[in-house]
Amino acid sequence: MALYQSKMNRRDFLKLMGTFAGASAALASCAPEQIPPPAPTQVPPVVVNPTGVPPEPVLPPVSLGIIALNRMGYGPRPGDIEAFNALGATDEERLRNYVAQQLNPDSIDDSEFETRYAAAGFETLHKSLEELYFDHIANNPYNSNDDAYWEWYSLPAYELVDASFLRAVYSKKQLVEVLADFWHNHFNVYFWQDDGVPLLVSYNRDVLRRHMLGNFRQMLEAVATHPSMLYYLNQNNSSDAGPNENFARELFELHTLGAENYFGVQDPNAIQKDANGIAIGYVDNDVYESARAFTGWRVDDDIYEYEDGVEKTGRFLYYKPWHDRFNKLVLGKYIPPDQPDMQDGRDVLDLLANHPGTARFISRKLARRFISDNPPDSVVQTAASVFMEYRDAPDQLKRVVEAILLSPEFKQTWGAKIKRPIEAAISMMRALNTDFTRLPGGIPWMCSMMGQPMFEKRSPDGYADVKEAWANSMSLLYRWNFAVGISENWLDDEDQQRFIRTDIVGQTPAELRTAESLADFWIPRILNRTMSESDRQAVISVMAQDRGPQEELDQDHINWVLPAMVEVILMSPDFQWK
Repeated sequence: MALYQSKMNRRDFLKLMGTFAGASAALASCAPEQIPPPAPTQVPPVVVNPTGVPPEPVLPPVSLGIIALNRMGYGPRPGDIEAFNALGATDEERLRNYVAQQLNPDSIDDSEFETRYAAAGFETLHKSLEELYFDHIANNPYNSNDDAYWEWYSLPAYELVDASFLRAVYSKKQLVEVLADFWHNHFNVYFWQDDGVPLLVSYNRDVLRRHMLGNFRQMLEAVATHPSMLYYLNQNNSSDAGPNENFARELFELHTLGAENYFGVQDPNAIQKDANGIAIGYVDNDVYESARAFTGWRVDDDIYEYEDGVEKTGRFLYYKPWHDRFNKLVLGKYIPPDQPDMQDGRDVLDLLANHPGTARFISRKLARRFISDNPPDSVVQTAASVFMEYRDAPDQLKRVVEAILLSPEFKQTWGAKIKRPIEAAISMMRALNTDFTRLPGGIPWMCSMMGQPMFEKRSPDGYADVKEAWANSMSLLYRWNFAVGISENWLDDEDQQRFIRTDIVGQTPAELRTAESLADFWIPRILNRTMSESDRQAVISVMAQDRGPQEELDQDHINWVLPAMVEVILMSPDFQWK
């Protein structure tokens, strides 16, 4: 907050914070899941009641373009709302055409991003899994005690972070970027996992991005056999002599059925079965038996040196000497002994990928990302039905996402979510038309201070996707500081010669010379809609300082104060809603 106060005197700062106090507190409360009927055009300020419990915020309706671009992407850039509105004569037509466009990313002209990506000069992101392993792990040319060793070892992962921000800010394939984030969060792998940091590039590209609009069963096996996941959840050392349960447990609890289908420590034979004899949920014994089914699924890295049939390629390896060959029982299905290579594990993946509980769990998580923290059961059931109907289709997940995005619930809900830190940071850069090619280190650092460093969730559950996790004082404090840094160009990395620029004054029409006219230009420019009158007046007051709202301002005043006014809009509750 100290960064922000540098542009304002103490009196004005306290006045502003008082104006927004109630609305900011409302971020931590549960927003309504349905848009209220379009009543008054202006909404009174939200005020915390005497009990200290904030009331539900009453949010005015917004255009469908605002909903679509903030939830299917990282917020609109200048001109994006107009482009959305040009896609049809009605909201229904516009949304259908936009969803079709985003679900067919190869049809999108993304030349602006591609030009920036080429100019960034990434050294490692083109490398195959085998090349990443050979160059950065098995044959790292530097001494392991030198800083150069760790810089070369981790370079691919750092470049992946840079490229991910670059894509999110500039790519027109916005839904692809949201889904890439969703699936990494779902199949979470920690950036600094032991042994496989450089391989995160392959995990992101060859597993998550390749399968995000494809078939869930195929994606599940791609995850289960990728070295990033094998290292992260200790599957790489799981053998018949000591099965490691980490991967099997997260496979059930986080990747497929979810905790909502967990029946605890029970006799597996006592669990209700469906018409096909498959248990409706899982118990601990299913985890133990599945851990046995996956023994021998490891990385070809010769960690014990000189093992027969093991080299140093970094690829997935089914190592038969480590596999538990005996019979197993998973979800009520008998798995016989001595099956062909990998068949035990594939049987488990088949059971999970085709389970109605998995369909509901995945559909609920997707609906939570795209609609609300507590998505209506109606849309979850619709999406789950699509998941099951097309479970053998090559575009199964594309159909599930389409069902959610074209649902009535998607169109009728606003403000039931807030932007998570990375979403807030990227949407600020998009709204302000910020310019960069290689990301200064201050950007991911600030996201870390907000509580969400990219790819750095240590536990396998991924980052929370509900407002309560992010509407806290520390996270919001650093959002303010990020808004200041991005608006006032304080985030350059001169040592690395990486620069990021936001020309707020240059983007403002020169004829606008009053606090009122400047506020009325930048509020719709950033929000693509109006503010409540009380919030608008607060923004005008910040710009005016000790001048009148319609008094002509000199250029020095505009140059000095305009960025602060923009920061206030960026940190208004209006900008945080999704």
